[in-house]
Amino acid sequence: MSAAAAVDVAERRRVLWEIWLLLALSLGRSGVYAVVDIAARLTSGVALADQTATLNPSRSPRPYLDLTYQVLQVAFAVVPVLLAVYLLAIRRGSPPVTDAIGLDWHRRGARRGRDVGWGVALAAAIGIPGLAFYALGRLLGITVSVQASALAEHWWTVPVLVLAAFQNGALEEVIVVAYLFERTRDLGWSPTARVDWRFLVSSALLRGSYHLYQGIGPFLGNAAMGVLFAWWYRSRWGRNRVIPLVVAHTLLDVVAFVGYALIPASWRTALGIT
Repeated sequence: MSAAAAVDVAERRRVLWEIWLLLALSLGRSGVYAVVDIAARLTSGVALADQTATLNPSRSPRPYLDLTYQVLQVAFAVVPVLLAVYLLAIRRGSPPVTDAIGLDWHRRGARRGRDVGWGVALAAAIGIPGLAFYALGRLLGITVSVQASALAEHWWTVPVLVLAAFQNGALEEVIVVAYLFERTRDLGWSPTARVDWRFLVSSALLRGSYHLYQGIGPFLGNAAMGVLFAWWYRSRWGRNRVIPLVVAHTLLDVVAFVGYALIPASWRTALGIT
């Protein structure tokens, strides 16, 4: 084996280890737990439709201690995002990470308005069908009842839920789309401008996996969302810009965490939203 070939093999091995380690610290870990959780749900003797998944649970009956826990949860959950950006930034021979994945809002002339506009459009494209898909999943008995927030009502509840929504958006879109695309391209995937089916499938299945704790329906729905987001990111509209995806995901979760309270009680009962 030539020296150049040996270096190439070693570099590919290093990139693979990096991907697996980052995923083990973040969403890959969540995916494994979700697989175990859905297995437990399916073998519990209770139908999925009669089970509940709670998002954003309270962590203490003492309000300010609960607030402390919530803020710490958000802060530490964002660390893998910073690590992913750092790992992309130190690649040799690659463009600056701000250019590679579109993290350039700090620059004069950045496309903030266009990014937000695309984020809103993507949120609408996913959110409305997503609610219908959730209702269908409840009807078919393949989706658990989702309690969008178990936090008590305090002055800080809505801000914390908005922060949690942003945390989810940044964590999932930066790692599952931007980071995964860049690092798999370093492995030889996505050699052309067209979206690589391997990246598309991997990103979609990863996204679906860590939603399995909510049932089979959310796995399928989030995998479909993953296909759309990964395709858009590589399209001539997305142009490898991750911020619109973060905006879209944050808006979706803000509506789910906060806006659900605006839905009439009879509708929430029918949809199985508690």
